[in-house]
Amino acid sequence: MAHSYTPGLTVTEQTTVRRRRMLSLPGSVLVSGGETVRANQAVARAELPGKVYPLNLANQLGVAPDEIHEYLVKKAGDPVKKDEILAENKPLIKWFKTEILSPITGVVESVSNVTGQVLLREPPRVLELLGYVDGRVVEVIPQQGVVVETDCSLVQGIFGIGGETWGEIVIAVTSPDEVLTPRHLTADMKGKVVVGGSFISSDALARAKEVGVAGLVIGGIHDKDLRALLGYDLGVAITGTEQVGFTLILTEGFGTIPMAGKTFNLLSAHAGQQASISGATQIRAGVIRPEIIIPKGGAAGKQGAVIVLEREGIRIGDQVRIIRDPLFGKIGEVASLPSDLQKIPTESEVRVMEVRFADGSKTMIPRANIELIEGA
Repeated sequence: MAHSYTPGLTVTEQTTVRRRRMLSLPGSVLVSGGETVRANQAVARAELPGKVYPLNLANQLGVAPDEIHEYLVKKAGDPVKKDEILAENKPLIKWFKTEILSPITGVVESVSNVTGQVLLREPPRVLELLGYVDGRVVEVIPQQGVVVETDCSLVQGIFGIGGETWGEIVIAVTSPDEVLTPRHLTADMKGKVVVGGSFISSDALARAKEVGVAGLVIGGIHDKDLRALLGYDLGVAITGTEQVGFTLILTEGFGTIPMAGKTFNLLSAHAGQQASISGATQIRAGVIRPEIIIPKGGAAGKQGAVIVLEREGIRIGDQVRIIRDPLFGKIGEVASLPSDLQKIPTESEVRVMEVRFADGSKTMIPRANIELIEGA
C-alpha cells in the first residue's frame, strides 16, 4: 500500500542530532574524537592570509630596480611595524635623505629586483570555528573540522534570518496567541533567546535590537516589517548571514499566526535552559530549516536518547498545519484518511484528509495542502 507523506517541521522533546562543523579552508582541529565540547568552544582554527600591500621602492628612492637591496633596512621575511623604516638612501648631505616608512604592521613578504617592488602582508586573521551545540565529538575530519552529536529537544521553524548563536530561553508571553510588544522586552533579556507568541511588530523588533537579545522565536511577522529590518527584499537564496543584531526564527509563517501549542509548550518547559539556535534557511533542493536545539547534557541525556525512525506516512491523530489559503496556518489533527479520491472546487480529484480543529470543527483538506508537525 502506498503512503501519503508530506514532510514537515520537527518538534520533539527528545532526539539525537549531529551537526557538521567545517572550516572554509584547511586549518587545524583543536579537539579529539569522544571529547565533550561546549557551544562557545573553538573546535577548529584556520588562518586567513592577511591583505597584501605593494610598494614600488625603486620609484620612491629614484634608483634602478636591481639596486633596491642596497637601500633596504628590512629584508624579506622580516617583521615590520607601522611607520617603521623599510628602506632609506644614504646621501652625503642629510637634507637629501629619503626614508620609506611601512604603511602597515606585518611582514615583508617579498622583494623583487625586476620590478623594484616590495610586498608587505598584514598579519593573518584567525578564523575560529565554534562547536555551536553542547555535545560529543563523534568524528574528526583532519584539517577540516568535526561532527558534534548531542541528545536534545529540537524545534524547527518555517523561516529564519541571522546566523548561529546561543543563550538562555526566556518566555516573554503567557500564551502562544499573544502578540510580542516592546513592553515584553526588558533589559535583563540581553544575550537570551526570547520566545514570543503570534506576532512581532517593527517597534518590538527595534526594541529587541536595543536590548541586545541573542535570538527571537515567534509565530509570525509581516513581510514589510522583515523588509524594514533587513533594509532590502529577501530573495530565495540561503539566509543565515544577515547582520541585524540577533537571530530571528518564525515557527509558523508570515502574518499574525499563533505559535503551535506543541511548540510553545516544549519551549516553555525548557525556560531557563541554554539553547543553540540558527536562522539559516534554504527552501530549494537540500532544504535547511531554522532550528532551536536544547541539549540534554550529561549522562542522563545519553541514556534517554532515542532513535527517531523514518515515518512511513501520515496517521490518524497526527498534528498537521494547513499551508494553503483560506485556512493557512491553522493547526489540527488528522481525524480520518479517506482512501477514495474526492473532487475539490477546482474540479480536480485528489486524495484528502479530514482535519479536526481545537474547537471540534472538522473539514476536508487536500493532502498536498498540509504539513506534518513531526515529533517524538
